[in-house]
Amino acid sequence: MSALIRRPPARTCQALVLGALLFAAGCTAISPRNALPEAVAARGEPTGFHNIRYWGDETAIDAVSSDSNNADAMAVSFTRGEARRQLNMLAISGGAEDGAFGAGVLSGWGDAGNRPSFDLVTGVSSGALIAPFVFLGRERDDQLREIFTRYGRKDVFTYNVSDLVRGAALLDDTPLAQLIEKYIDQEFMREVAQERGKGRVLLIGTTNLDAQRPVLWDMGRIAASDSPEALELFRKVLLASATLPGVFAPVRIKVRVAGQDYDELHVDGGVTRQVFIAPSIMKLVSGSPAHKTVSGSRLYVIRNGRIDPQFKSVSANVLSVTRRSLSTLIKNQSIGDLYRIYSMARQSGVEFNLASIPADFDQQTDEPFDQKYMSALFDRGYAMGRRGYPWVKNLPGLEASGPQSGARLRSAMN
Repeated sequence: MSALIRRPPARTCQALVLGALLFAAGCTAISPRNALPEAVAARGEPTGFHNIRYWGDETAIDAVSSDSNNADAMAVSFTRGEARRQLNMLAISGGAEDGAFGAGVLSGWGDAGNRPSFDLVTGVSSGALIAPFVFLGRERDDQLREIFTRYGRKDVFTYNVSDLVRGAALLDDTPLAQLIEKYIDQEFMREVAQERGKGRVLLIGTTNLDAQRPVLWDMGRIAASDSPEALELFRKVLLASATLPGVFAPVRIKVRVAGQDYDELHVDGGVTRQVFIAPSIMKLVSGSPAHKTVSGSRLYVIRNGRIDPQFKSVSANVLSVTRRSLSTLIKNQSIGDLYRIYSMARQSGVEFNLASIPADFDQQTDEPFDQKYMSALFDRGYAMGRRGYPWVKNLPGLEASGPQSGARLRSAMN
């Protein structure tokens, strides 16, 4: 089973291989920075903000929010009142240009008229560029279509010869940053803050390189902040989530601890999680510590890639072998993420639904962010979403497993 993107892995991994070779050959490092010491890494907060993020591998419910004002805590979205409501949750994976598939599915589902208003939306990498628009509802679907069908490679990155020599990055993602700025403005932020005020949650994942840990950002709380830096930070998080390390320069986020300023390096959330649903959220959904399930709650996972094995004859040269090995490594990380999410859903009594690029989609491209390829993939996803996507309810090999089959599930995940 493969959860990796169909065509881009070869190109992405080739860039990673070239980057590794260049750094090994002695390219200079990125410019000096005031790195956050390990002893205070957990205490750092972006300057002017409070309680807007937490570790993505943290399972303690207290990590979701330590704010004394529970009316504005993330937990309230899932535990408001004794009568628990049915929840609709959406997790969107990365996939570079294959994000067009998820954008198409969601747009078609919206036009079908039965796409729910999701209580929780999570996104990573290209999924991070989809999640905010879906979070705001059908009114933003036209913009979602634009992003994944109107733009091509030059609107995402340019080749970065000067920075390559200095060792900062292989590619310049300034065009992508400008694209984010075009769509994410103050009005967009106001709408996100308004939805956060209703108890809905938008989480975007990045990877903290120093800590080697996933970071989940509560984008609604950023949007609702009165900090003048809120818009810039919102944009930075989206850019960081889509920043493949070594290919693009990492995004620096300024933090402060005890009056001292530091800067963190954040890159693609897919480095630590290809797709995610926060464990602490699932604990809240299941009614921890009482462990009462929420009957009727649904989780939808969109994997912007194929989940079937793809055979390919590999040339016996170092670049081809290394590239294929890296793509296989990432592929298996994706599998682990899907099984982890499936496990949490089943244990929490939440209905699991999975969408992925169909095996018979045979459009080919050798150009990253090929507009023709993305349009074809968007259209395919749209058609499937419009007529009612055939969501996969169980993962291969676990069709007969239930909440009581914990040992079998753990065995399959190892």
